[in-house]
Amino acid sequence: MMSVYLQGNSWAHRMPAGLKLLAVAVASLLLLRYTSFWVLLPALAGVLLCYASLGREGLAQLKLLRAMSFLLAVLLALHWVSGSLLEGITIILRLAIMILAANFVSVTTRMDDMLNAVQPLFRPLEFLGFSPRKPALGVALVLRFAPYMLVVFGQLREAWQARTGTRNSWRLLAPFAIQSLSMSDHVAEALKARGGSEGLSR
Repeated sequence: MMSVYLQGNSWAHRMPAGLKLLAVAVASLLLLRYTSFWVLLPALAGVLLCYASLGREGLAQLKLLRAMSFLLAVLLALHWVSGSLLEGITIILRLAIMILAANFVSVTTRMDDMLNAVQPLFRPLEFLGFSPRKPALGVALVLRFAPYMLVVFGQLREAWQARTGTRNSWRLLAPFAIQSLSMSDHVAEALKARGGSEGLSR
C-alpha cells in the first residue's frame, strides 16, 4: 500500500502505536490551554528533536513545514488584519506542533499497528452488529495521509510558481483534486488486493 512510513528501528518505531497516539492527543489538549511562547516554542523544539532523532530521513520529513506555509501565511495575515497578530502567531505555533506530531506518529508507525491501536475505540459498534475495523480503518487512513496531502499541495504550488512566477492560484485546485482522487484509487486498489480492511493484518 502507498505509505509515508519510514522503515527503521528507532525508539519511536519501537514505541507502541497506542501510546504514541495517546501522547499526541494529550499533548494537543494541553497545548490548547497555553498561549505562552515559553511553552509553545519548547514544544516545537521538542517535536523537531524527535524528527532529528530519526536521522537524515527524519529531517527530510520537515518538508511538511514548507507545504504548510501557505495555510500558515493566510492565518497570520487574517489575524494581522484583525489586529490580533500575537494570537495568530500562537495559533500557528499550535497548529504546526500538532500537525508535525501527528505526522511523526505516521512515519514511525506501520499501518496495521495504527489500525489495531484505533480499533478498540470502535469496539462498542459490535453490539449494534457493525464491524469496528472499518471505521477504525477510516480514522487510520486520515491520520496517515492528511499530512501527505499537505506535501502534495506544497509540491504543486512550487511547480506552479516555477512555471508562472506566482505562488498561489485557484487553478491549483483542479490538479490537487486529481492527485487526491488518484491517491484514493491507489489506496482502494491496495486494500482490495489485500482483502479489504481485514487484509491489513495479514
